[in-house]
Amino acid sequence: MQVHVNTDRQIQGGEPLAKWVEQETLARLARFREHVTRVEIFLSDENGGKAGANDKRCRMEARPAGLPPVTVTATADKLADAFTSAAERLLRALDADIGRGKNLKGSETIRTGE
Repeated sequence: MQVHVNTDRQIQGGEPLAKWVEQETLARLARFREHVTRVEIFLSDENGGKAGANDKRCRMEARPAGLPPVTVTATADKLADAFTSAAERLLRALDADIGRGKNLKGSETIRTGE
């Protein structure tokens, strides 16, 4: 699974921030590594240098193999909180999308499209 981290001009942290986000993403989504080919992460500050409530935004887009992309967005006062919230949302979304096609009880399912 590839992880790409993108930031806008207002986000400070550079390479250490990108490395932390990449490592956290790989750790949180480890169980989906066989299903997800790439994760794009976009970190931004919605109102620039001014302070404000919920002005940090994290948008995450996962590309599962053979399925349409899954995108989630979260905002918070701190960048780490926005990232954590978006990662949890992405985890739930992937679990719903990828887990939906699995047949857990061994019987036939209508969800495989066959």
